Order: sequence, then structure tokens, then C-alpha cells
Amino acid sequence: MKKIILFLLILSNVVAYGQRISAANKFFEEFSYKKSAELFESIYNKGDSSQIVLSKLADSYYYNAEFKKAESWYEKLLRIFEKEETPQHFFRYAQVLKSNGKVAESDRWLQKLKTLKETDSRAVALEKNEDYFAKYTNKKETYINIYNVSTNTKYSDFGGFLYKDELYFASTRPTKIKRDNKIYAWNKQPFLNIYRSGLKELNSDGVVDLSVTEKLIELNTPYHESNIVITNDGNTIYFTRDNFDGKKVKKGEDSAVHLKIYKATRDNDKWIDVKELPFNTDDYSCGHPALSLDEKTLYFVSDMPGGFGETDIYKVAILESNNYGSPVNLGWKINTESREMFPFVGADNTFYFASDGHIGLGALDVFESKIKDNEFTNPVNLGTPINGPKDDFSFVVNKEKSKGFFSSNRKKGKGDDDIYSFLIYDCKQNIEGVIKNSITGQPMSNVKVVLVDDEGNLVSEQITKENGSYLFKTIDCERKFTVTASKDDYRRVLKETQTLDVDKAIVNVDLQLEPLVFEDQIVIKPIYFDFGLSNIREDSEYELEHIVSVMKNNPSMIIKIESHTDSRGTKGYNRRLSTSRAVSTRNYIISRGISSTRIKSALGYGESQLLNKCNDTNQDKCTEEEHQENRRSYFYIVEGGVNVKTSN
Repeated sequence: MKKIILFLLILSNVVAYGQRISAANKFFEEFSYKKSAELFESIYNKGDSSQIVLSKLADSYYYNAEFKKAESWYEKLLRIFEKEETPQHFFRYAQVLKSNGKVAESDRWLQKLKTLKETDSRAVALEKNEDYFAKYTNKKETYINIYNVSTNTKYSDFGGFLYKDELYFASTRPTKIKRDNKIYAWNKQPFLNIYRSGLKELNSDGVVDLSVTEKLIELNTPYHESNIVITNDGNTIYFTRDNFDGKKVKKGEDSAVHLKIYKATRDNDKWIDVKELPFNTDDYSCGHPALSLDEKTLYFVSDMPGGFGETDIYKVAILESNNYGSPVNLGWKINTESREMFPFVGADNTFYFASDGHIGLGALDVFESKIKDNEFTNPVNLGTPINGPKDDFSFVVNKEKSKGFFSSNRKKGKGDDDIYSFLIYDCKQNIEGVIKNSITGQPMSNVKVVLVDDEGNLVSEQITKENGSYLFKTIDCERKFTVTASKDDYRRVLKETQTLDVDKAIVNVDLQLEPLVFEDQIVIKPIYFDFGLSNIREDSEYELEHIVSVMKNNPSMIIKIESHTDSRGTKGYNRRLSTSRAVSTRNYIISRGISSTRIKSALGYGESQLLNKCNDTNQDKCTEEEHQENRRSYFYIVEGGVNVKTSN
């Protein structure tokens, strides 16, 4: 009897386990990823760490964009089953690692992916673009401000489309109508509905505000509707909807409810005559419609058989009499082994889309490709701040390419997915400052101030006012510049600076000019050298040119040169280095037309005459500026030059 009871208990547990696995798989296949994750995790906690349980548990979190949890489960899966796993799980693990900020580790797994499948486009892209992360995060071809729009909720809001002064989008926000608040098992939020909001003008901060939001009642059902496009004349709308016939949803052979593309026509302010497009089918999804500029081609997304990845972008010809051609895959240039979604064609025939297969910064990123003669150029990642480590998608921009919208589940949003507006601006700044006398501290008027960019091009020049001030307006952001100030009888001075990445910022560059003549004496200063070198630096050339000028104006003047080093290096090496510095100093003066007989001597003293405490004992405690004080050539007047003063 005991044996029978034990057998029945075992049988009961086996049946219960089988039912849990079956239920978890069913939820997974029906895209109920919240529920499938819960069930697979409970199965794992009861001791089942099989490959199928770990992979579907990780995938459930991946598809629901819970990347922290997905990373943990992919790590367990690949730690145990790396040799048996598919390229897709290698890629998804790499994606969640990158989304969680672990870029180097993500790249390492993409490289492993290439060993599994040498031709995988995602791994090949990494090999060709090893510097992609710095390139995409430091992209500054345009300057963009990002704003979270006022219509967002704590639910999922995404998929903006601009038509005149209205923004159309999809949202899972609950409504007052009970039947519209059915819960979608994928993310445990209500089903998506289409809404529209009127666009207000940009306010003083550049933020795009939205007026009252209203639901498009005639298009929405108790199930999903999203992602629309409207023809230029405003009379036809294409949109995405669950496979719903008005009474019930229809499932495909895989028992899943797929998406279809529908169209409707405008009757005054209502949409009527809703029809599904003929290339839809119950057995795979079609959605995310977008129109070409001439409105003769419809772009859309599908997971139909024969594609390159999970979802691909297709095009279909729009023919007369409501007929359509056969869908055509856009090919490898646009599509990858992963997901390409949310197409949009800009007014300049730029094709925008989201992808997590092309190399990017995290999960879905927005890319652009130019359409030329019905061909697509290689996609380019839009970079930050549009893209980031999370999902960034559904990009639209106005005709002037000055503002637009995109969607993202990035941190610090209001809810799940949020809609963001962006404003593209021309970043300009001012460089200003005051020129003063280095000895008296008084502002100097009539000083010539020149601004040169990092390529040596003259940007602007000015003369200082009575208060010593100058101002360069509307200067490019994030560029390096050199500001040079000069005036007769003063030593020319220059300073490098860099503008910021903030529009209308002010960069201050104050300079001091040292008089060449002060209290009836001409001033000669020492020159300085770089560590371990004896060549004449650019700043030292200015001083040497002054010395040459003084000697030419004082033909009886004879000088001697003494050169020195800091304490780093051996004493013998430093003696030879200082002698080399003395010789190069002497040779420069002679090369400028001064007779060698007017330079009595040019001697090197090594490290024997340090100006500070940076000797062999303390050298490691000294700053580079302190060591610089010791690497110098001094000039001494031996004869002549009554009105000449050295500042050694």
C-alpha cells in the first residue's frame, strides 16, 4: 500500500511539473513574457536548471526589456551551456551587457559570436568598427536638446508621427471605458490605443508641449492599435492593429495573435472604411507602416518567413485601385539577424529606423540611411543624445530637420516607454576677456587681439576698448582656439582655449602683455625647454626673436648663454643635455643674423644650479611646473646694452 501511495505521489509531481512547463511555454509562445518569466523562475527554483528553462527565462526578461535580470540569467545559461548555445543567445547576452554599461564585456561576447558564425553581420560590424562606442558617444555634428513631453504617463507611450500641428502616438494608459482596459499579458499593462495631441509652440526653454490628448475612438478596439502614417493630403491613414475582426482576435497556426496593417479614409474629422491590407496573413505579423515621399511605396516591418532576422523591414508598391504589389525585403544593408523596426522617411529622403542588430550603444538604436535611386546607403548610428544604452526608437523629424520626436525607455523617464521631443540648434558661444599690463595691472586699450581656430584659420580680430576688453561673438562650440594679443613695444602673448558644448555660453580669456621697455630698460627673459629635449620651443622663439631685435638695435652688445636642466637623469646626461641646449640657443641667434663673435660663450651647467628644492632626493615630490623652472637658458650682458635688463 505504501508503495502505491509513493508511486501516486511521484506521478502527481511529474504531472504537476509537466503542467507548469507546458503553461510556461504557452505563455512564452503567446508573448506573455511577464507570466512566462514568473513560471520559469518557479520551475528553476524547484531544481530545474536545464538549458531550455534558463534560455526561456532569460529571453522572457530580454523581450520585456528587464535587462538586469536578463543579464543574470544569460550569464547562468552561457556559463553552463556555452558550447551548446546558439549565436542568438550570445548576441542577446552581449546586448544586455552593453545596455547595463558593460561595453568591453559585451564586445568580448560579440567576438565569441564570430567564432560560432564567422559571417554574422553583427560580429563583423564590431570587427570593422572597434572604436564605435567613442565615435557614437562623442558625435557632435549637431547639437540637440532632449525633453520628456508633457503627455507621457507612467504607462507605455511611444510611436510618434507628426501631421501638421498634431502628434499621433500609441499608449497603454487606462481609459474610462472598461472594455478598453483589458490587460496584455506581455507586460501586464492595458492594450495599446492610438491618441493624438495638438502641438504647442516651443516655449522659452525650447520644450515642445502638447495640448489636450484625445483618443481616436473610431480606430481603437479592445486590442492593440499603434504606429500610424498619414498621407500628405490627410485623407488616408495606415496603422498597426492586432488581428481582430471586430468580434474576436484570430490566431495563427502557432496559436499566437499576430499584427496586421490596416488603412482607413477620412470623412470630415472621422476615420471610416477600415480595411486590412491584402498582404497580411494570420500566421505572421506586419506592422509599423511608413510611406515614401511620393507615397507610391509602403515600408513596413514583418517577421514573415524568409527574412534575415527576427523582424525585417520590407517595402511594397502601392498600386492603383487599392491594389498592392508583393512585399520585398530591403536586404542585408538595412536588415540583420536581429530586429529592424519603426521605419520613417524624412522630407529629404532620409530613411530612419531602429535596430539592435547594427552596432550601437545598447538595445534598439536609431539609424539613418539615404535613399538614392531606390538604393540605400550604409546605415549610420545617430549617436548620443538620441541613442543610449536602452531602447531608442520611433524617430520622426520635421521638414526643416529642426525638431522632432523619438521614443525611449531610458532612465529617469515618467513611465515604461516615453516620448521625447528634441530640438536641433546651432551651438554658438562668445569668447571675451580683458588685456592688462603685466607690471602695472592696468587695462590696455588699442591691443590687437586675434582668434585662430585649431586648423590655423583666422576666425576674427579686434582692437581692445579703453577698458581693455574684447569680445568675439557667435563662435563654434566645442572647438579649440588660440587667442593672441600684440602691441608695439610689448611682448606678444597667446593662450589656447576651448569652447564648451553649451549654447550661448561665455568663455573668458584674460591676457597680460609684458612691456619690452620698462623704466627706460629693455627686458630680456630666459627661455625654457621640454623635458629631455634641447630643441627651441615655439614660445621660446618669441623670446629669442626679441633678443635678436635688441642685439640688432644695440650693435655693441655682447652676451653669454648659460643653460640648465632639472634633476631627473644622471649628472653626466644632464651636463650633456644642458650643453646641447646652450648650443641650440646660440645657433638660433646666429641663424637670425647675429655674428657668432657677439656671443662670448654658450655653456651647459647640468643640474648644478637648481632654482628650487627639486634635487635628486625630492624630485618625485615636485610638480612638472617646478621641474620646468629648472630647464632654462639664461642670458647675461657682457658688454654694451646700457638700457638692457636681464630678468634671470
